[in-house]
Amino acid sequence: MDPAVSATHCAEAKVSRPDMSLEYTAFQFTIPSGNTTISVVVHLSGICRAMPGDDALPVTVKCPGGEDKFMPSGDEAPRTLAGHSGGVNSVAFSHDGTTLASGSSDKIVRLWDARTGKALRTLAGHSRTVEAVAFSPDGSTVASGSDDKTVRLWDARTGEALRTLAGHSWPVDAVAFSHDGTTLASGSNDKTVKLWDARTGEVLRTLAGHSDWVTSVAFSPDGRTVVSGSGDTTVKLWDARTGEVLRTLAGHSGDVYSVVFSPDGSTIASGSADNTVKLWDARTGELLRTLVGHTEDVNSVAFSPDGNTLASDSKDYTVRLWDARTGEALRTLAGHSGSVMSIAFSPDGRTLASGSRDKTVMLWDMPIKEGGGRNL
Repeated sequence: MDPAVSATHCAEAKVSRPDMSLEYTAFQFTIPSGNTTISVVVHLSGICRAMPGDDALPVTVKCPGGEDKFMPSGDEAPRTLAGHSGGVNSVAFSHDGTTLASGSSDKIVRLWDARTGKALRTLAGHSRTVEAVAFSPDGSTVASGSDDKTVRLWDARTGEALRTLAGHSWPVDAVAFSHDGTTLASGSNDKTVKLWDARTGEVLRTLAGHSDWVTSVAFSPDGRTVVSGSGDTTVKLWDARTGEVLRTLAGHSGDVYSVVFSPDGSTIASGSADNTVKLWDARTGELLRTLVGHTEDVNSVAFSPDGNTLASDSKDYTVRLWDARTGEALRTLAGHSGSVMSIAFSPDGRTLASGSRDKTVMLWDMPIKEGGGRNL
């Protein structure tokens, strides 16, 4: 069977699993194959099963309407990192790509060897759910934000707790380092963004302006601007030096759960509870396009290192890949059995990590064309 086939019928449905007290998305495709018709069903594991024919096979299905749905199995299936006893809320790669951090509802931060998937160390100290993790640019420090209202800094090599940053009055949902590593931003349910001196832990300034919880923060590549997403449905741009609000981007009809700058700083992507991803001109605030495809909340967005691809994940249990320039839907990755909460590209763009409420991290191979670009 060819790795890419055209489906005469594409159905997507919620399948109830009473034995596991959950629902998951299943895809069924009717595919002509010679003189027979093959029905392909994607099971909870994400493995593609076909009857009659091979028991399991990788396939890219060309659905009516043009969207691809990629269902991996065998050697092409994602690697699964298991170890957390609670849902995985955040994932982040070190800047050399060797280490992956994950934060979980089990109150733990785990560090993994990104190549082998081996668990390296466990960072314990938070007293409640870990909502966010981030590496410093030099890879020496891991920051974590928690429902215990604190940000913690850890030695990435030894796992030693370096410092606890206290100042937020409600849970901390987001953390991000500036690209020079000197400043750490945190977003909280207390409706504020705080900027901290990453070396001393001193609060540099508090950015107040959102009318609901701050769910996500990110720095522009030049470090001059901070972007934040909020439950008030807006995206705000702030002057990192003065704390002044530069611009408010309005357009989502639900909580904004994730914001990120493109690698060149020209575009901002936002993911929302309104099931959409929006792309904005970072300089003017103009809405460039809206990406529609997820069937439930979009929890996280991430640009590939070259800026050509945008990934999004969702409460619908999938990860979607989009052409960042045109907004074209490229591929849907199905494999998790719970809401996908966080995604991150490796620095070389060859791997996409996803963390889920199903307590696992999955590592997806992103094929690279000869000459550099991704072969999607």
